[in-house]
Amino acid sequence: MYLGAFFAFLCQTCIMRILYFAGLYLFFSCSSPIEKKCFMNRDDQIFGDYKKQKPFTVEQILDEKPGYLEIENLKKYRNFKKDSVEAHFSDSKEPENIGARQDREFKMLQDQFSDQFLFYSQQMIGNILYALGRNRLGFWLLTIENDKPAAYFLGLSFSHYYINQVQKSPLIKDGFLQFEGSLVKIIKVAGLPGYDDYSAVEDGKRFKISVKELIKDSDSDGYNDIFEKSFGLNPDNKDTDGDGINDFEDMNPMFKSEKNKFSQLYELLLPNYGTVNMEKLNYTFQVYQTDCDYFHQINPELRVLFIPENKTKQTYYTRITDVTDEIISKIQRDDKNPVLFYMYKAGNGFTTDYSAEYENGKWILQTIGSTVS
Repeated sequence: MYLGAFFAFLCQTCIMRILYFAGLYLFFSCSSPIEKKCFMNRDDQIFGDYKKQKPFTVEQILDEKPGYLEIENLKKYRNFKKDSVEAHFSDSKEPENIGARQDREFKMLQDQFSDQFLFYSQQMIGNILYALGRNRLGFWLLTIENDKPAAYFLGLSFSHYYINQVQKSPLIKDGFLQFEGSLVKIIKVAGLPGYDDYSAVEDGKRFKISVKELIKDSDSDGYNDIFEKSFGLNPDNKDTDGDGINDFEDMNPMFKSEKNKFSQLYELLLPNYGTVNMEKLNYTFQVYQTDCDYFHQINPELRVLFIPENKTKQTYYTRITDVTDEIISKIQRDDKNPVLFYMYKAGNGFTTDYSAEYENGKWILQTIGSTVS
């Protein structure tokens, strides 16, 4: 009797140990991807070697253009050089500041879109004002109808396409958005680190997109299908991340926000826009390239989008267009102090290093160094 009870106890103990170690295995096997994607050693190399992307040829641009885009060759046209120079001159032939031109020509658009875009040409048809605009993400068709603004992403990479700032022909004709411009490449300007400029590879183009195709919004969330496909959102589901918030209203539409200490650390490193109400700026996004789950889980005060680190997982648009203007690093451990972490933030011509320590439910963030180039 006692021997049977003893063996029963041993079996129970063995089962408990097996379950314990199985639990440990599952824990580490589940947490290791997060560890790998979010953390790095303090002595790991922070910056890799910069590899300049080879510009697309005209043939490559035309071969890989979106299927909804039509391109016509023009015999008479305003070339890239003429447009890029003369667009900054007023009728008096004096140089004109970009901001001054925006105030002079596009006051209504500025007011309705809260300065989210630089505006090009505009056209009034009935009670609808149409205009071309550009922001950090790319080119847009803008409309104002009955004092209600809307924007439709064109999905044309500014790495390949240049839209003339001066358009002589109507923007909307026979059911098409049409505009003139050039095929271009981005070039580095010698002596100006981090500064890019354009060079035309072929002038004299008319670009045409069906307005019906352009404004298509399959899930009726406020973003056109072209935008959602370009940045990895779901064009057939108005709530891509399933958090109960419409993509158009969601500050982090790609991933569910979670409250944990490392997502809170990433939130501290986001840009600060002061008193500006970013919730009303539906077309303004900060884009980051990262696979870190903690970064994905942030609850930000500005709209964010994320690009996978692996190019094969990126959308065509984000693979060929640099829409990120800031980097926030992985979290670096301190081998000598397990509660101390390091991170860096880098942008166009600057890098700032931080130390971070979690105390009493809050992060203490300190700047420990910075460089400007």
